[in-house]
Amino acid sequence: MGDTGIDSGTGAAAATAKRFALGALIATCVSALVVNANTSAVAILIPAISADTGTSTDTLQWAVTGYNLVGAAVIVTSGALGDVFGRRKIFLGGLLLFIASCVLIALSQEGLGVILGRCIQGAAGATILACGMSLLSAANTGKAQLRAVTLWGAASAVGAAAGPLVGGLLASTLGWQGLFWIDAAIAAACIPVALIAVAESNDPTRPKSIDWWGTVLIAAILAPLIFALTNGSAWGWASLPTLGCFAITIGAAIGFVLVEQRVKAPLLDLALLRNKILVGATLSILLGSGTVNAIMFVVSLYFQDPAALGMDAFQAGLATLPVAAAAVVLSPLITPIVSRIGARTTIALGFIIMTLAFVALAFVQASWSYALFVLPLIAVAVGMSLQNGPCSSISTSCVEPREVGAASGISNMARYVGSAVMTAIVASVYGSVTANRLAGGADQGDALAAAFSWSSIAMGIWCVLGIALALLVARHVTPRKPGEFEYAAAAASTSHTLTPPEDVRGSAPAGGAPAGAAPA
Repeated sequence: MGDTGIDSGTGAAAATAKRFALGALIATCVSALVVNANTSAVAILIPAISADTGTSTDTLQWAVTGYNLVGAAVIVTSGALGDVFGRRKIFLGGLLLFIASCVLIALSQEGLGVILGRCIQGAAGATILACGMSLLSAANTGKAQLRAVTLWGAASAVGAAAGPLVGGLLASTLGWQGLFWIDAAIAAACIPVALIAVAESNDPTRPKSIDWWGTVLIAAILAPLIFALTNGSAWGWASLPTLGCFAITIGAAIGFVLVEQRVKAPLLDLALLRNKILVGATLSILLGSGTVNAIMFVVSLYFQDPAALGMDAFQAGLATLPVAAAAVVLSPLITPIVSRIGARTTIALGFIIMTLAFVALAFVQASWSYALFVLPLIAVAVGMSLQNGPCSSISTSCVEPREVGAASGISNMARYVGSAVMTAIVASVYGSVTANRLAGGADQGDALAAAFSWSSIAMGIWCVLGIALALLVARHVTPRKPGEFEYAAAAASTSHTLTPPEDVRGSAPAGGAPAGAAPA
């Protein structure tokens, strides 16, 4: 009788753990898919939102940069809040905030409401991704944890790939608001799953303090910087407003360093910045993710402009499908490629391919058809995948095991920062070149083509810098046989840097191999 009671108790506990693991898998994977799809879809909707609200596309670029700016400030803080107050609680808060932002955007009659909603959505998306990944890891162990991470990575990749197509389809049928209503409904469906079938978890070893000042200062660094980059050509680069914005950014950066040296649980462990490999990998992530998001912003505008390719939203979304497909198809191949030719070579090759693609796009003419854009844009996606996957895994494998979470947070913050800053740069270049060419008497089509060309040149310059960074990254990496986690990390690397589970982390000591890395 005693044995039967013990067995039944053990069986009940195992069934409960299995139910919680399945609930966490469903809630986190579905929400990650929706967040990534929403993020990648919005650029396609900008022309439709502009036409409907009467807001210029130059202003609406803040719907993209504002999202990423807030996400950069919140991504680490939201994870810390989950560790301290409960990951399910903060995850649910992220879902509620995401739903509220979707409703606000869908009901907005002016561009300001859309931009405000997207800024709120940046906080919500970062919270969902950060706490969702922690919930998934806490609900599983061993092989089950690796399988769950693989599925989460796949859901993230599929969402990012499908977003422009789904967004374009909805914009052409239900209107641009349709994406946000549907996203709100799906996020709402995740709430009962999280309440009923996801166990609460936290990190009792983590300090209870939250670095609120660090969060505020990150936003204070980025917001004026982006204002200056966006408006500098109109204000004048030596004008008082532009110089004032740069001064605020510098002052906030100094304040951030001082704050991070004094708080118990800093947003950014400044000691990690002495790790040259981590710094190089993080900057590479910033450049790669930033340039891809920036050029896709310009692509969405150019493809839908009546004076350029004149596509509707669905056609523009469909036109980006080869680019998304290339990234999805290549993701499982990244780890074997790195194993064969080395991390540093793979990263450098990725940036070289991106540079050549932007060089090709620099020759765009008003007479170009869509077919001439396809191969260069696919090459951009291929290059980004080749450099981003290895850099994401290197950033967590080049530090001590206790520093892995902090290193992952730095990489994720860099991804948001890159997207915000690069989109602001390319939006400024695109808008100013177009205006200057039109003022000089150029035809609308020729002006837009010149703007696309100079935007590509700007992104190409950043990719050349990425080639130089590749000489630093992975110099001291040693080989390790790739595993299931490495494939998941490669798949998710376009939107998130995964923190390796304990068993994977223990098999690769600091300074050892990144995901699937071989000697450089």
